[in-house]
Amino acid sequence: MEFERLIEIVEDEPVFVTGLLLAGDVDPNHVRRQLTRWTNAGRLYQLRRGLYTLAPPYQKVKPHPFTIANHMVRGSYVSCQSALTYYGLIPEYVPVVVSVCSSRPRRWDTSLGSFLFRHVRRKYLRGYRLLELGSGQQALVATPEKALLDLIYLTPGGDSEMYIRSLRLQNLENLDVHSLKNDSEMFGKPKLRRAAELVASLVQEASAGEERG
Repeated sequence: MEFERLIEIVEDEPVFVTGLLLAGDVDPNHVRRQLTRWTNAGRLYQLRRGLYTLAPPYQKVKPHPFTIANHMVRGSYVSCQSALTYYGLIPEYVPVVVSVCSSRPRRWDTSLGSFLFRHVRRKYLRGYRLLELGSGQQALVATPEKALLDLIYLTPGGDSEMYIRSLRLQNLENLDVHSLKNDSEMFGKPKLRRAAELVASLVQEASAGEERG
């Protein structure tokens, strides 16, 4: 296979799996050797075993980090600090894309960024939605409320007032307190119920401050 043929097959896909190239009468070992050569030559980025993206200037679409994260671990969704930053609920820039999944926790450091996957029980894999990211890309991302609860759930002492205030939550008018409390009940854990009440009080504080202002 020539590299030009690879570009034709991949087209506008921001990332692609090896299996995309193995259809028809091809030698899988030859294809894999070519992928290794092209990666070593800087024409491709290998994100994990069997997952690649074209490198500039060959790529037609720059892959969004959230799209990459969804492909790194199937059945995962972006959450915690990454989703909270995306929604403008915390001020910090998060250099690692954090997702949650029901498989084992893991991390990849790639040429296109670092990707961390936190483990939660399968029954907690809810409260996310498919977001349009531009350039025809989409990704599963937690709602603002679920992203906050995932972070608190995965953080020891995450339900303490000190920790929640340390997040420096902002734009609290974008949080749906009713959804937050409903989602906290889904976990069935006092820790999440306490946290939801604390956050609700912060939303009230912020709203009262705006009225006084």
